[in-house]
Amino acid sequence: MKRFHYAWIVVIVTFLALLAAQAVRAAPGVIITSLESEFGWSRTAISFAISLSIFTFGLGGPLGGTIIDRYGLRLVMLVGDLLIVGGLVGLIFVRDLWQMYVLWGLPIGIGTGMVGGVLGAAVAHRWFRTHRGIIIGALGAATSAGQLVFVPAMAQLTVTEGWRWALGIVLIACAVILIPVALFVRDRPEQVGATAFGEGAIVTAAERAEDQRTTSLRGAMRTRDFWLLAGSFFVCGYTSNGLVGTHLIPHAIEHGFTEVMAASAVALLGSMNIVGTLASGWFTDRYDNRKLLAGYYGFRALSLFALPLIYDVKWLLLFAFVYGLDWIATVPPTANLVAAIYGRASVGTIYGWIFFSHMVGAAIAAFAGGFFRDLLGDYHLMFVSAGILGFIAVSLALRISTSAVGARLPMPALESSATT
Repeated sequence: MKRFHYAWIVVIVTFLALLAAQAVRAAPGVIITSLESEFGWSRTAISFAISLSIFTFGLGGPLGGTIIDRYGLRLVMLVGDLLIVGGLVGLIFVRDLWQMYVLWGLPIGIGTGMVGGVLGAAVAHRWFRTHRGIIIGALGAATSAGQLVFVPAMAQLTVTEGWRWALGIVLIACAVILIPVALFVRDRPEQVGATAFGEGAIVTAAERAEDQRTTSLRGAMRTRDFWLLAGSFFVCGYTSNGLVGTHLIPHAIEHGFTEVMAASAVALLGSMNIVGTLASGWFTDRYDNRKLLAGYYGFRALSLFALPLIYDVKWLLLFAFVYGLDWIATVPPTANLVAAIYGRASVGTIYGWIFFSHMVGAAIAAFAGGFFRDLLGDYHLMFVSAGILGFIAVSLALRISTSAVGARLPMPALESSATT
């Protein structure tokens, strides 16, 4: 009987940490209208706080990636979770808008960026020799699972008990997860006397060299592929957690849906994204990652063009079903392309900065959504702009160098050298 591989313990704990931490990212969409009612803050002012938090969330990606590359997985998870817990405790007692900016913008933004961003890719590339795309997809699905588990409960608590109780449940979850992270997470298989999952008895020198191959951030930034990946991921952020993640619930409420129904649509979106992201991980291990990205962005653009026309429950749920399949599906092929082009040992740093571009796009969309809603009275222009950008991302993805096409994760010998 084969011994249970320790890699799966690391995956399970990481999944739970991501689930709790990334559920915090969904909280603004649930509590925006409550903050407006209690404090009289405008949608633009609240959206700016969310935008600031998304921007620092993006900075948490390269910060976390650098810490992972230098000090390991456990430290970045512990520090990130502690920042989230501290920020949420402060938010429960917030009274002034500047406090919202500071707390949501700094500890929560940076903390969720550290416990997110590059963490799943780092776990996959350190603990697995095969099935890395699926592992990245599974850990990416933790974001959706967080929505599925927490958003309906947060919405119900917001209606019945108030928005502070909604924040309280994610605060407790983030605090509890500190215990298994401290006890069970290890940086590399060697620390528990194991080898990477799927590693054969004989590992070639080429495979070992590929594990250690690095590209400096400066060197990566001199290549076209870096900017194509960063540009397409900018669009991903704009069209996902920046716009839809922040403003879908208030948009749905303004189209006549109840808060609980809108939150249920987000939960459905999250559940379908679990399916879509896992499928994307499977596809990433087998097919041209550039074409996968192009397909995902085109599919997303079409669904966003339809959103302003939806006023009926069945169509809202259909949108959530269709769009959900594509929510985080871009993560496995993007992370895989970074590893294939620039080296697995560079994933933390380089993917971290590409992830930052994702969150810059998200931050712009989060603020612009609130601004143009206050200016025009609805979100329609923003959803149309997101659809247009989605088709631009299709073009960017297809221009990534063909040298990365054969570099799929289960076959390390086929990994390409760094683009120069």
